[in-house]
Formats: sequence, C-alpha cells, structure tokens
Amino acid sequence: MEIRQLHKADADHYYVLRLEALQESPQSFAASYEEEKMQTVEKYQNRLATTENAVSFGAFIDDHLVGMVTLIKEKPQNLRHRASLVAMYVKPEARRQGIAQALVTTVIEQARQMSEVEQLYLSVVTSNEPAKRLYQSLGFAVFGTEKRALKIDNVYYDEEHMVLFLED
Repeated sequence: MEIRQLHKADADHYYVLRLEALQESPQSFAASYEEEKMQTVEKYQNRLATTENAVSFGAFIDDHLVGMVTLIKEKPQNLRHRASLVAMYVKPEARRQGIAQALVTTVIEQARQMSEVEQLYLSVVTSNEPAKRLYQSLGFAVFGTEKRALKIDNVYYDEEHMVLFLED
C-alpha cells in the first residue's frame, strides 16, 4: 500500500472512486451521486492541481486507487486555525487493512505542517461505528451531534461532529 498526494493526473481515477463512494455510501457524503455524475473530470483536475487551501491523498494498492481523503484549510482570517477532513472513502474490498488509518494519519500529519492550523474537524454519520472508532482512536473527540444532518430518500441521518486539537 502506498499513500500519496493526489495530483491533476489522478483526476480520472479520483472521479471514478468518488462516484463509487457516493453510490456505495450515500449517507456518508453531503453530495449525491446524481449531482456528482453531472460534473466533469476537469473539475477534479483543477481541484487536485490547486493545493493552497486543500490537499487530497490517495491510497494505492498495485497502482490502483482504493481510498481517498481531502484536507481543507479554512480561508477566513478568523478561522485560519481550523482545517477539516472531508471526502473520506475506502473501497469495501480494501477495508480492514489499515488503509483508512493510514489516510487519516497522513491528513493529521499534513494539518500539523500547515501554517496556523491548530484544530482538525470532521463529521461522521452516527451509525458508522467503524469510522467513529477509528477517529476516536486517533484522538478525535465528539463535540456535538447534528440531528437530521442528511436526508436521503426521505430517511434522515444524524452526524457527530468531531475535533482533534493539534497543539497541546
């Protein structure tokens, strides 16, 4: 397994994995498959080429992208001490191999290197116990629960909001 930053050349594979993630785990994302499939690969080429406030990482097995995560640094002056972990996904057949932990650890390390960032946030659907256990094992703590955060096919999903303070 290799974890590395994704670049413009990875956009095709990222787009395919993103669509798979939205189909396989719709309750884990704010975006829907229906919305995202209307996007173009160029959108992701541009996103992966611009790394000033956001950086995406991919997990590769035998040169195949099997997992991804993005770190976004807040832009407003009064929020520059914050960053968010978003768009986390690992293919089902690649789970339980330490890939998710490696991706999250990479994001934490990257956040620690970003100027001004002191806090790392994420949101996770309350029913995703494996993800919640992973995040808690890496030091994230729940600071709030948002009831009915997502509504998919008339079903509501609650989310827990978590934070990791990077400075002691």
